[in-house]
Amino acid sequence: MPNGQKGDRNLENHSVYLGVDVGSVSTNLVVLDASSLEVISKIYCRTQGRPIQALQKAVEQIAKQGSWQVVGVGTTGSARQLAGVMLGADVVKNEITAHALAALHQEPDVQTIIEIGGQDSKIIILRDQVVTDFAMNTVCAAGTGSFLDQQAGRLNIPIEKFGDIALQSRSPVRIAGRCTVFAESDMIHKQQLGHGIADILAGLCDAMVRNYLNNVGKGKEIKEKILFQGGVAANKGMRRALQEALNAEVLVPAHFDVMGAIGAALLAHEQISRGSQTNFYGFQMVDSVFENRSWICQDCANHCEIVDILRDGQIIASWGSRCGKVQSGMESSSRLAIS
Repeated sequence: MPNGQKGDRNLENHSVYLGVDVGSVSTNLVVLDASSLEVISKIYCRTQGRPIQALQKAVEQIAKQGSWQVVGVGTTGSARQLAGVMLGADVVKNEITAHALAALHQEPDVQTIIEIGGQDSKIIILRDQVVTDFAMNTVCAAGTGSFLDQQAGRLNIPIEKFGDIALQSRSPVRIAGRCTVFAESDMIHKQQLGHGIADILAGLCDAMVRNYLNNVGKGKEIKEKILFQGGVAANKGMRRALQEALNAEVLVPAHFDVMGAIGAALLAHEQISRGSQTNFYGFQMVDSVFENRSWICQDCANHCEIVDILRDGQIIASWGSRCGKVQSGMESSSRLAIS
């Protein structure tokens, strides 16, 4: 079954929590068993700059994998608010909280989380199961999955084989990894000198790890146990480079690619366990037409750009107002349409 998994158990009317992580590169969904809190199904698909369509497609796919009775929904990721209003989420949380909770669920004594996704990377420091520090890199593509994707494509290498080829290296080359432009030009120069692909890929992994530790991990006390999660954790070359740079074991959890979604589902479990009823709209949301529109509020000198989210022509949420006047979909007295 593509993009998902299905166990042997009877999935008829299975009570589950749904976790959703919508990012700029991928849209991830997980289904957690409501009793054991184990992952029983998951979806990992590309967002491709269309979060509304990607979320509806992912929800449609996961709905076909069982007869779920969703008892709680949580959302996270850069489009967590949008996903939350589309689904009727019970809890909407930032990625740091979601990733930390998922890691603690997997390894209760974890002290460092290294997360490298498609467009950004993070480090989360925990002590005694509490987040004490974190950092994110969202302004430079060097060291993220999208840059590795781009370089694999340029070398005509399937990204799935990138790590295995890097592990074949005998003598990794030195590549400047401080920015994508320098790294790419350095790789081309090394190719022209006749270095093998395996040594170049291993050198790129080393450069990406140096970039990560010098920018995202700068000043952080990185202690074991260390978890490596996010889509880039599938790259065995990156894991080896991290272990060599840190001189420590780096663990990759079984569901490394959907840890944010797992954390969102666990947060929904916490919310519902307090006695709440789920607000989930149901899987029929995939048949609705969602759209957004922007306009400028003219009620004061702030001239805020307001974004309305509509479902089948009806406003279900609005945001962007500094004064809070239209946060719940209330109309401003005067509008200036942007698009």
